[in-house]
Amino acid sequence: MKIKLLALGLVISFLNCQAQNIPLYIGTYTDGYSEGIYKLQFNPKTGELTDLQLAAATQSPSFIAYSPNKKYIYAVNESLDGSVSSYKIQENGLLKFLNKVNSHGNGPCHISLNKQGNKAVVSNYGGGTASIYSISRDGKLNEASQIFDYNTVDRKSHAHSGQFFREELFIADLGMNALYRYKLKNDTYELTAPSIIKMSGNPGPRHFAITKTGQFIYIINEYGNSITSVKRTESGFEQIDYDSTLDETYKGKNSCADIHLSKNELYIYGSNRGENSIVVFKRNKFDGTIEKIQTMPVHGDWPRNFTLDPTGKFLLVANQKSHNINVFSIDLPTGKLTFLNEVKVPSPVCLLF
Repeated sequence: MKIKLLALGLVISFLNCQAQNIPLYIGTYTDGYSEGIYKLQFNPKTGELTDLQLAAATQSPSFIAYSPNKKYIYAVNESLDGSVSSYKIQENGLLKFLNKVNSHGNGPCHISLNKQGNKAVVSNYGGGTASIYSISRDGKLNEASQIFDYNTVDRKSHAHSGQFFREELFIADLGMNALYRYKLKNDTYELTAPSIIKMSGNPGPRHFAITKTGQFIYIINEYGNSITSVKRTESGFEQIDYDSTLDETYKGKNSCADIHLSKNELYIYGSNRGENSIVVFKRNKFDGTIEKIQTMPVHGDWPRNFTLDPTGKFLLVANQKSHNINVFSIDLPTGKLTFLNEVKVPSPVCLLF
């Protein structure tokens, strides 16, 4: 009887350990050893990553996104003949291919969905375009319903990311130094601002984070190695802050990449490729300004993308050139990071919880 109870206890303990793990999907570049989208198991209690698997073989899925119900995953295929793919998540966590559509621009580098899960926006870095897609109930992508071409006769666009916010759509254009704003009207997005603020110099807005209320937007600039802080006003938007992402002692080359708010919106994190760091800012929730409090080495090379786990207690970094994902714990009272562990993954460039 004791042996049976012991065995039952071990089974329950094993199942509990399994149940507490959550999947982490990884977008990669397939110009080396990578074969597509990978999956790891993440333990939100310990920060440990285990059980690396190939979830779907596909060409350079450099950015991936969930449907709101987490039944489907969407991936850009960053190539000269750019495309976007949809997948259904199977019971074992592997991905079943559904369909593929044209991205209408080469080098698609970003995709995001609205909260309803019925629309997606894709940014095409090489083509300088952004495309809007409706999504069917079965998770498949329909052909693009709108295509925005930002190129002009004398300037080349590099659309780099887009986000829906309620009835609005924002798109960052690194080439044109603009953050476009669209408004949904009769199921069509209409441009309301060629740029919500005027950006001086050539900062190169790449990614951005929006607070839950939509009152503040934080833009990370690839060329300017900086974060532009923006506040919504009654008449539009205004810049309220501009901060360097680099440590004062760093003198080398750098290209900023990604930006995220902490779960409580008290801290902002940004990635530096070159300095190879995550910069941490403390955020004033009342006036929206930010103050640098930490520069944390990523223990790798070229941190393109990073994410916070669902608990908000860990930050994970994808280091493209050193082929590793590193995990950091977040001290919740201060927002500061501490290095925990790493796992090897070929050319990781996007992390999705």
